[in-house]
Amino acid sequence: MSDRMNPLSFAELMEWIEREYHEYGTIFGQRDFYKAREDVSFGFLGGKLETPFGPAAGPHTQLTQNIVAAYLNGSRFFELKTVQTLDGEDLPVSKPCILADEEGYNVEWSTELYVEEAFEEYVKAWFILHVLSRELGLGAPDGFQFNMSVGYDLAGIRSAKIDRFIEGLKDASGTMIYRRCREYLRKRIDNFRYFNLGDLEKISPQICSSITLSTLHGCPAAEIKKIASYLIEEKGLHTFIKCNPTLLGYEFARDTLTGLGYENLSFTDFHFKDDLQYEDAVPMIKRLQKLAADKGLTFGVKLTNTFPVQIKAGELPGEEMYMSGAALFPLSIALAAKLSAEFEGNLPISYSGGADARNIGAIVSAGIYPVTLATTILKPGGYGRMKQISSELEKVSVQTSGCVDPGAVRALADNSRTNVIYAKSLKVKTGISEKSPIPQIDCFVSPCSQGCPIHQDIPAYLELVFEEKYNEALELILKKNPLPFTTGTICPHNCMSACMRHFYETGVRIRDVKLLAAKKGYDSVYEGLKPEENLHPKKIAVVGGGPAGIAAAFFLARAGEDVEMFVASDSPGGLPMGVIPEFRIPTDAIRKDISFIEKLGVKIRTKQRIGALSELQGYDRIILAIGAPVAGELKLQGDSPVGAITFLRDAKKTGAKAGIGAKVVVIGGGNTAMDTARAAIRTEGVSEVSLVYRRNRRYMSADEEELDAALSDGVTFRELLAPVKYTGNVLTCEEMELGEVDASGRRSPVPTGRMVEIPADTVIAAVGERIDTEFYEKCGITITEKGLPAVDPLTMESNVENVYVIGDGRRGPATVVEAIADARACADHILGVSATETQVRPHVPTAELRRRRGVLAEPSGACDFDRCLACSVLCETCADVCPNRANVSVSVVGMEMPQIVHIDRLCNECGNCATFCPHGGAPYKEKLTLFETYGDMKESTNDGFCFTDRPGSQIILRMGNRLCRADSAADFIGLGIDAGIVRLIDAVRTSYPYLA
Repeated sequence: MSDRMNPLSFAELMEWIEREYHEYGTIFGQRDFYKAREDVSFGFLGGKLETPFGPAAGPHTQLTQNIVAAYLNGSRFFELKTVQTLDGEDLPVSKPCILADEEGYNVEWSTELYVEEAFEEYVKAWFILHVLSRELGLGAPDGFQFNMSVGYDLAGIRSAKIDRFIEGLKDASGTMIYRRCREYLRKRIDNFRYFNLGDLEKISPQICSSITLSTLHGCPAAEIKKIASYLIEEKGLHTFIKCNPTLLGYEFARDTLTGLGYENLSFTDFHFKDDLQYEDAVPMIKRLQKLAADKGLTFGVKLTNTFPVQIKAGELPGEEMYMSGAALFPLSIALAAKLSAEFEGNLPISYSGGADARNIGAIVSAGIYPVTLATTILKPGGYGRMKQISSELEKVSVQTSGCVDPGAVRALADNSRTNVIYAKSLKVKTGISEKSPIPQIDCFVSPCSQGCPIHQDIPAYLELVFEEKYNEALELILKKNPLPFTTGTICPHNCMSACMRHFYETGVRIRDVKLLAAKKGYDSVYEGLKPEENLHPKKIAVVGGGPAGIAAAFFLARAGEDVEMFVASDSPGGLPMGVIPEFRIPTDAIRKDISFIEKLGVKIRTKQRIGALSELQGYDRIILAIGAPVAGELKLQGDSPVGAITFLRDAKKTGAKAGIGAKVVVIGGGNTAMDTARAAIRTEGVSEVSLVYRRNRRYMSADEEELDAALSDGVTFRELLAPVKYTGNVLTCEEMELGEVDASGRRSPVPTGRMVEIPADTVIAAVGERIDTEFYEKCGITITEKGLPAVDPLTMESNVENVYVIGDGRRGPATVVEAIADARACADHILGVSATETQVRPHVPTAELRRRRGVLAEPSGACDFDRCLACSVLCETCADVCPNRANVSVSVVGMEMPQIVHIDRLCNECGNCATFCPHGGAPYKEKLTLFETYGDMKESTNDGFCFTDRPGSQIILRMGNRLCRADSAADFIGLGIDAGIVRLIDAVRTSYPYLA
C-alpha cells in the first residue's frame, strides 16, 4: 500500500454519487441530508452562508468527496486544505499523522496532493455541490462559500505554481478541469430530475473571493504583513491571517492548560518567543484592516492555528506535534476575547479551535464566524456530527459579519477555564486494554462487552431495562454475572471506560443500569431460580466465600452440581462483606448476591477455616478461592503503620468507633486508600484525614469517582510526598517533583531532598495485599517466581489434579469482575461445556442507531440506553472517522451485518481509523482492500482484490501469501477461500461497481 492518494475523476465521482444515491439513498456513506432553511442565512463577504460553519483546512477538505460529505451534513463554508510550493511526493509527511482519541494531534500541515491536483479537487467539488443543492433540494446554489488557504512564505505564494492556483480559484473558466466538468454535466443533463442547463450556466467560475494565510512558526511580522498586503493589493482577495495561540504568552498558555489537567503536555517557551508577538500583531492588523478597507475588501484574523507540543510518549512519529480539539478551545477563545476587546468588536474573526455542537451556538451568537471544524469530526460519528451543529445554528440570529460582542466572547473565555468539557479527565482512558485482532468478516463488536472481563451482554440488557423488562434483564445478567448487586455498586466498570460514547462526551452509565435491573428484577428472578437437572452431579468443595467463590458456586450449582462452600468467617461475602465500608456498598446488597447461591442449594459452612487439602476428603473437585489475606508491608523508619484492611475490618465491626485519634494519614492512591480515608473521616473523634501519595492524583490508581468522593467527604490530598519516617505522632515525608514525561506517558516522581512533617495520631498504609503462599505450599501447589500459584490460565487448574485456584488468591488483589472471570473459566472446565451463552445482541433498529450516531447527548433518566450505539449491531466506526471515505460499508446478501471494504486509492494512511477501531489493529491495513490495479496490489501487504479492468473482468485475490485468479467470485470457493470473503467480493462486483 502506498500512502499516496489517487483522486477520483469527475466522471468517477458522479457515477459513484448517482449509483449510490439511486440504489441505496446515500452518498459517500452519508444519509438523511441536511436541508437548509430558507429563512436562515448569514451574511459574509458580500455573499451568504446558509450555515456559518464547515470543515477546517485539513483532512476534511483535501479531496472532493470529503467536501461533498461535509456539505450533505450541513456545512456551507469550506476552508480548502492549505497549499504550498512543496507538494505531492516531495512533501514528507510522517505516518500515521493523526491522533484524535482525546485532544487532537497531527504532524501534517498542507495538502499531500500536487497543487494542480488540489486545484482540480476543489473545482470538481464546486460543481458537484451546485448539482446537489439543486437536484436534492438541499439549499441555494449561492448558499455556500469556498475559502482558499495558502502558505507559507511570500516567495512561495508568488511562485508560478501557487499563483496559478490562486488565479484559477478566482476565475476557473479558462482551466481544463472547469471545462471538463461543465461538458460532462452538459452531456448528461437528462440524467437529472431538477438540475438543468439553466442551472449549469449559472455556476460561476469565480470559486473563491477570500483567502486564509497560514504561516510557519517563527514567521516575522514584517513577512506576514508583506504576504497579506500582496493578497489584498495584487490579488484583490478578502484576506484572513491565521494567528497562533502563542500570541497569548507562555505563562498564560501553561497556566491555562495545567489548570485544565493538561500538565502532560510538554512545551517550552521557544515558539512563544520565536512567533509573532502580540505587541507587533496589533498595529500590523490595524494597518492591514485599513489597507483592505481602502480596496473595498475585508481583512480579519483566523483564530487559531494548532498548538505545538513535544512528542514524549511516541504518540506520533517525530519530535513535535500540533494539538487541537477541546484542549485548544480555552486558548483560541481567550485570544478571540483579547483581540475583540482590543479592537472593540470591529475585527472580523473566523474561528477554529475546539468548536463542536456544545459551544458553536455561543461562538456564532457572539459574532464570530465562520467556524471551521476538524477534531470533532475526526471522532466517531464523523461528518454526521455536523447535522446536530447545523440544527444548533438554526437557533442563532446573528446576521452581520465583522461585529463581535467582546463581552460575550470574554464570558466564553472565562467559562472555558473551568468548564469540564474542556478539561482532561483525571482517569478515564477510553478504549479496551486487551483488544482482539480485526476479523475480515463480521467485525462489528461492542467495546463495552469486549472490555468487560466476563464479556457481559451489555447493550442487550441495557435495552431490556430501557423497556422496563427488569426480570428479563436480570436473567440475562445472571447468565454471566452472578453478583449483580456487588458489581452494580463497586465494579470498576471497564465497560464504561471502553464505551464508544466516551469519544462523544461521556460513557453510558452501564453499572447504574445493572444495579437498577438487579433491584427491580430481584424478587421475581429469585423466586424462579432453580438448578438444572443433573443425573450425575459432581461433589465440589469451594474454599472461600468471597466474590470468586460465590461466582464459582453459582455457575456450578446452577448446572446441578453438588456444591459445598467453606468460609472462615461467620458469613460469606469476602472483602465486600467484611471490609468495604457500608457507605460504599450496603450489606443488604451483598446478602442478595449470596441469596442466589443459597437458592440454588449451595451448602455454606461458616467458621470453617481449611488448613490443608487433606481436610477435604471425598470431593471430586476442589476450588480454592481464598483471596489475598496477607497484608502488604510499607517499611518506614520508626513506628509501623496500621494496615488498611485491618483498619477497615475493625471500623466495620465497631461502627466507626475505632479510636484512632484526631489526625489520620492514609498512604496510598488506590480504591482501598479512598475507602480507608473516607471511613477514617467518618470515625468518631477524627477531625482531619490526609491522603499522601508520591505522585499527583492523575497518577493514582483509584477510579475517578472514588477520588471525587474522597474529596467531597473532606479528605485532604497531600500529593507529591513520599513517606520516610513515622515517630512521635509525626509522619515525615520527602517532597517530590514530577519529572519529564517518559515513554509510558507518565511523569515519574523525582526526589527533592526537602522534608515535610505531617501531624498523625494514626498512619494507615493502603499499599495492597499478598497471597498466602504458605497455604499453597502445604497443599502441594507449585509457586511461580512471581510468588503466585502455578495454574493453567485457561482452566484455572493447578498442578494438583482436580484442584483449582481462582480470584485474588490466583493473581493477587484484583477486581470483583476479574474474580468472576476466573470462576467462569474454572466452572467451564469442570462442566466440560461453557457455563454461559455466546453474546446476545440488542434488537434496536438500524435506523434508530443511525439517528444516534454523531449526536452529542449527556445522560438523562435512569437508563440511558437511548445513548447506546449498540456497536455489535452497527459499528462502521472506521468508515465514520475516515475523512477520505476510504473505508466503505457494504451490504452483502446472506450476511446479517454490513461488511467493511477498504479502498486503497483513497487512503493516505493517516491512521485515524486505527485509533477508534474497537479491535486491536488498523482497518486501513487489515480489512479486505479493493485495489485500483494489480500494480497497486503488488506495492501493498494488505489482503485484498482487484479487477483486471473493470468489474466484469477477471478478479485477482491475495490472502496472505496466496495469490488467486478467477473469472467470478464463486470460483474462489473451489480454491478454499472463506465463503464470507467470496460473498463480499461478489457484492462489490455486482452491487457496488462504482467503488472500483
